[in-house]
Amino acid sequence: MVCIAYLIGSVSSAVLICRLYGLPDPRTAGSKNPGATNVFRLGGRVPALFVLLTDILKGTVPVYTSYWLGIEPIALGLVGIAACLGHIFPLYFGFKGGKAVATAFGVLLPLGLELAGLLVLTWLLIVFIFGYASLAAIVAVSLAPLFTWFIKPVYTLPVIMLSLLIIIRHKDNIWRLIRKEESKVWDKVKLK
Repeated sequence: MVCIAYLIGSVSSAVLICRLYGLPDPRTAGSKNPGATNVFRLGGRVPALFVLLTDILKGTVPVYTSYWLGIEPIALGLVGIAACLGHIFPLYFGFKGGKAVATAFGVLLPLGLELAGLLVLTWLLIVFIFGYASLAAIVAVSLAPLFTWFIKPVYTLPVIMLSLLIIIRHKDNIWRLIRKEESKVWDKVKLK
């Protein structure tokens, strides 16, 4: 299941949907991140929504299948991390991927709607107050282990592992936030 999760995670929906919509490659345009936020800046709501939903499914399908097969929590965490690593280092796209925020959300979705709701509310609140998708992702993923502890404590350790991966992946965003150079969600990209 770890291998299957990695292979599913390696499908870069942002690249494929941008090609479908005739948009620039999100790995070379805008923030150069093949994720929903960059696709939103490059092409608007509809392609970004397709990217978001597909990236969520990349995490949900392997984890929910593993959960259904009765895989233990730590191993289930490894399946989720593999899906995110596939997104970050996609086999089919030259190992140049995104930050895996939506895929990580998809990984956590099978743990319950309460957790999903808390993560979405946290993300929306931070974006509404500050306007930064990266900050919202960092805050939401940082709180995910705490939320998990109260909802399904047996999964806290795997969620900590996943959270650390996502936070590490955002190291450049953290530096840009500190230097006040990070783009806000609604900043449109000027294409050459």
